[in-house]
Amino acid sequence: MSSAAAESGTVASAKTRVLIVDDDPSVRNFLQMLLEVEGYEVFSAMDGIEALAVQREHPAAVVVMDIFMPHAEGIETIVKLREEFPQAGIIVMSGGGARSGVDYLAVARELGAARTLKKPFGPQELIDAVLEVRSL
Repeated sequence: MSSAAAESGTVASAKTRVLIVDDDPSVRNFLQMLLEVEGYEVFSAMDGIEALAVQREHPAAVVVMDIFMPHAEGIETIVKLREEFPQAGIIVMSGGGARSGVDYLAVARELGAARTLKKPFGPQELIDAVLEVRSL
């Protein structure tokens, strides 16, 4: 746990579990390291299919996920997470913006994402979002 985390009051409960879902391994690894330093127990998955399997085995209080991924995209995964794990807080991130005239971050919010983050975002934005969503 970083001294900065302790000083800022952002230290996570040792029991707070977060699932990171992104098809880019460098993004997954960075976000996992960032949240582990803040005291979270972090699991990761590379797509929606793997995310559901991990969530079934190690239920997370907060799921941080990209919206555009191969196999099972974020929108499809949000719907399945809401059905199976309605208590999990979902944070959706994307750098894609609107595609084909559709604002997918807005769609994610309508489907139950508690927060959305537009890439690129700063580390503190993610930390704040996770704190907010785990408190809901």
